Amino acid sequence: MKVLQFTVPVPIDKSIVVQKDVLPYFYPHLHRHQEVQLTWIQQGEGTLVADNNMHTFRSNEIFWLGANQPHIFKSDPSYFLPRSRKKIIALVIFFNPEGALSAFFNLPEIKQLKNFVQQRQTGFKVPAILNTVISGQMLRISSSAGVEQLMHFVELLRLLSGCPDITPLASGNRKATVSDHDGIRIGNIYNYIMQHYDKAITLEDAASQVHMTPHAFCRFFKKHTLHTFVSFLNEVRINEACKKLTDGNYDNIATVAYTCGFNSITNFNRVFKTVTGKSPSQYLNSYFHNVETN
Repeated sequence: MKVLQFTVPVPIDKSIVVQKDVLPYFYPHLHRHQEVQLTWIQQGEGTLVADNNMHTFRSNEIFWLGANQPHIFKSDPSYFLPRSRKKIIALVIFFNPEGALSAFFNLPEIKQLKNFVQQRQTGFKVPAILNTVISGQMLRISSSAGVEQLMHFVELLRLLSGCPDITPLASGNRKATVSDHDGIRIGNIYNYIMQHYDKAITLEDAASQVHMTPHAFCRFFKKHTLHTFVSFLNEVRINEACKKLTDGNYDNIATVAYTCGFNSITNFNRVFKTVTGKSPSQYLNSYFHNVETN
């Protein structure tokens, strides 16, 4: 995998690109592009990696990704099985505030929206309480054209700028650029960890994937992800554990722990609380309480 630099095709007569994806699985490569991306997952589940963090995604969730933010929507392994009949459906809106829309964003009346876009370079997940409103506005944009579409787009930004309790998808200060060479290495590491998180992975195993010594690998990985290798691996494992727990397809918590690469329930409970701030049972109670109240 490589951090591929995309150029989203923009028709001459449009400054906003609307794309409907119906595919066997999401595009499987870490990539970035100059355009801000708003993705409504209409059908599908998996893991979103954005910069140095990962998040579970499910149907009817909406994500904002900043311009040039490396990301990948990694579909669950079941989507890649030979006889899988699963598919993903997503509605995506792209726009480049520095491109054809730059003059628009420099209007004094749009200053508040411009500030919002600039302050959300590390992306965010739209709060669930606003999913219906934001998805409805995205549908209006996709079904309109010309001035009407632009007006719906401005309203979308206005609605998003009023989102309460926005939590960034990525932490820390994101580097403005990542070289292709470093991007290839980061992509290979991400891919290796996400495919083998359920097995014993050593530092030497990961370093060998990018032909580096363990010491050089540690420095490189911390520089580009703001994580140690162990903390990132633990986040991948706990992220997968959270998906399994909330899906309900498990016999008990211990089964989830062992299928996510942990060799003891004690270690799993400790790491789970470190990553999420809750014990597995507390996390489950909180999750289902939020589902019921929403």
